[in-house]
Amino acid sequence: MVTRQLPNVAELLELMQFKTPELNGRKRRLDAALTVHDLRTIAQRRTPKAAFDYTDGAAEGEFSLARAREAFEDVEFHPGILKPAESVDMSTEILGGPSALPFGIAPTGFTRLMQTEGEIAGASAAGAAGIPFTLSTLGTTSIEDVKAANPHGRNWFQLYVMRDREISYGLARRAAEAGFDTLMFTVDTPVAGARLRDKRNGFSIPPQLTLGTIINAIPRPWWWFDFLTTPKLEFASLSSTGGTVGELLDAAMDPTISYEDLEVIRELWPGKIVIKGVQNVEDSKKLIDLGVDGIVLSNHGGRQLDRAPVPFHLLPKVVREVGKDATIMVDTGIMNGADIVASVALGAKFTLVGRAYLYGLMAGGREGVDRMIAILSGEIERTMKLLGVSSLDELKPSHVTQLQRLIPVAQPARRAPRSTTGKAKG
Repeated sequence: MVTRQLPNVAELLELMQFKTPELNGRKRRLDAALTVHDLRTIAQRRTPKAAFDYTDGAAEGEFSLARAREAFEDVEFHPGILKPAESVDMSTEILGGPSALPFGIAPTGFTRLMQTEGEIAGASAAGAAGIPFTLSTLGTTSIEDVKAANPHGRNWFQLYVMRDREISYGLARRAAEAGFDTLMFTVDTPVAGARLRDKRNGFSIPPQLTLGTIINAIPRPWWWFDFLTTPKLEFASLSSTGGTVGELLDAAMDPTISYEDLEVIRELWPGKIVIKGVQNVEDSKKLIDLGVDGIVLSNHGGRQLDRAPVPFHLLPKVVREVGKDATIMVDTGIMNGADIVASVALGAKFTLVGRAYLYGLMAGGREGVDRMIAILSGEIERTMKLLGVSSLDELKPSHVTQLQRLIPVAQPARRAPRSTTGKAKG
């Protein structure tokens, strides 16, 4: 029999410790976000559908994005036991400079459409965290204003080759003059991918008020208030706007870009140069032989060619071929610090996060980006401790197995040519 007694008032009072309520609504909802997926949920609730879907969506059937995320979900870790890792060093050297964490913020276009603080929030948060920030050619904040927001941090510039080459060259010169230390030349966007969510939503630059957008805006008045009461969107590389993102990209980009363009850009850029959008071993070898400073294995977040190779699956093959001679980075599909740890274990020197950054931005502006960085940082630290490693250099391929759902089907044997009588020769 259980012995019962009247509750002790003093013990009851000890249990009744109520948490002081947080009156700041933004801080309250960001503190409640424990994962990047939580930030995504908040972002979806606070952002008009067209703007949210521009970030969240990918090309055509969105298979590339789904497969990239599945690839990270299918990682199996192999921890070492009795290997104390009381504290871990998450810092690294990348492209001639330091980064406090093994990831940086990827280039994203039209960012102020997602949340009005845009690139200023991203650059200042990156500077505070000691990680690189990458400004897109299609950014909505000037090169000089990003430098002002992150005056002592590392700023990188992502470059598209436009039909009007002088626009691209001029942007590269401005970035160099502003002290950006790395140029990220993107090569996977000769034309725009078919981003069907944008077409279905009628998403345009600038946003157009329609019956649908007005109805969608009713529960999100803060977004429209911010949009209508802050400076007009301006694009460093677009002299005119009006149309879907795909239409704008097709009008601006040049499908004839080639290695000759790379030669010109290398001549005019004084700092490090990285090629973003590499998707096979052969191109990786050629680029490293040409002497570029690094490559980013990327399928543009699944936003260009749907069913493109999964960068994380490609990583070990490229590392085997050129890893000793090159700085290899990876993006697409990263939603957890464990994804970053797995990438580094398999040979990536660095990773880039795009959607995760924008989910944080949409969820809470600068504070939301800070929260995203803190979430990923905490996940990296915890994963490393559980693996029994104290530094990034201790991560090895033996710590990771890539479980693969997509196994290539063997090619059928070639049939012998048939004779004119219908019978096989030989």
